[in-house]
Amino acid sequence: MVKIGDIELNDFPLLLAPMEDVSDPPFRALCKEQGADVVYTEFISSEGLIRDAVKSKKKLDIYEKERPVGIQIFGSNLESMLKTVEIVEQSKPDIIDINFGCPVKKVVSKGAGAGILKDIDLMVELTEAMVKHTNLPITVKTRLGWDESSIQIVEVAERLQDVGCKAISIHGRTRAQMYKGAANWAPIADVKNNSRMHIPVFGNGDVNTPEKAIEMRDKYGLDGAMIGRASIGNPWFFKQVKYFIETGSYLPEITIAERVEMARRHLQLEIDWKGIEIVGVMETRRHYTNYFKGIPHFKEYRLKMVTSDSAQDVYNVFDEVLQKFA
Repeated sequence: MVKIGDIELNDFPLLLAPMEDVSDPPFRALCKEQGADVVYTEFISSEGLIRDAVKSKKKLDIYEKERPVGIQIFGSNLESMLKTVEIVEQSKPDIIDINFGCPVKKVVSKGAGAGILKDIDLMVELTEAMVKHTNLPITVKTRLGWDESSIQIVEVAERLQDVGCKAISIHGRTRAQMYKGAANWAPIADVKNNSRMHIPVFGNGDVNTPEKAIEMRDKYGLDGAMIGRASIGNPWFFKQVKYFIETGSYLPEITIAERVEMARRHLQLEIDWKGIEIVGVMETRRHYTNYFKGIPHFKEYRLKMVTSDSAQDVYNVFDEVLQKFA
C-alpha cells in the first residue's frame, strides 16, 4: 500500500498529472471513472489567487467524486504562498501540491515552477513553511534539475522530505530539455533507492503505454506513475494500464461508439461546468484529435469538430461519425 500522509492508495497508484487547460473538473471526473487513483487540478498562480483573479479561483472547483484530489499551486513569494494555502483550504482538497517543475518561460521568469530549481534553499524554505501552515499533506512536483550540469535531485528530494513533504513526483527531464528528448527515469530511481527516503516517489514523463508503466514499477522500483499527455483525449489510459498490470494482456480496443459517447459526455460536462456553451465547446476541442486517433479518413470530421461554435453542431458531427464508422 502507498500512503500520502493518511491517504491510503493501492499498490502502484496512477496519478493524473496537473495540466494547464486540460485537467479541469470534467476531464478529472472522466479519468477518475476510468481508474485514476489521484487527480490534480490545473496549476494555479498564487499571485492570481490572492488578487482574486476569476480564472484562478475557478480552478479551485472540486467535487466529491474526484477524491482524493490535489490542488496544485505555484509561486515564489513566501507570503503569497502562505496566503494561498489559506484560500485553497476553503475548497477542502485532500492534498496541496507545489509546482516546482513547470518549464514555461512566463512562469520560470518569475522564479516559480522550474525556475526555483536555481534556488534549492528557497524551494526547501517554501515547502517547510507551507507544511507548517496547514494540516493537509503537502506534496511536490518537480524536475531532475535546471540542466544536466545541476542535477541534485537525490539531495533535493531528501531535503524536501525532511521538512515534511509527504510525496514527490519527478518528471524525468531537466528544465533545459522542456519536453524534448526521452525522459530519464534513472535519477528518479536513485531518489527512491536512497535509504533515507520513506515518502512515495512517483515517476512522470513518457508513461505512454502500459508497458512503460510496468517498467517504471519493476525496473525502476517507483511507487506509482503520474500520467499526463497520454491521457489527453484518452481517459481510458488509466483503465488500460491497470488491465495490463492485472492480466498481462491489452484491454479490448475502445470502440467508435465508446469514443463518441465519451467525447459527448466530456463536452456536456464542460458546458455544465463553464456555464457558457461556447466556452465549453472551445475548451473541449483539444481532446478530439486523441479521442478519434487512428481512424482512417477522419480529417474532415475532426475539422468540423474543432471549427463548430455550437454544441448541437458538434453533437451532429458525433452522429455522423457513428453512422460512418461504427
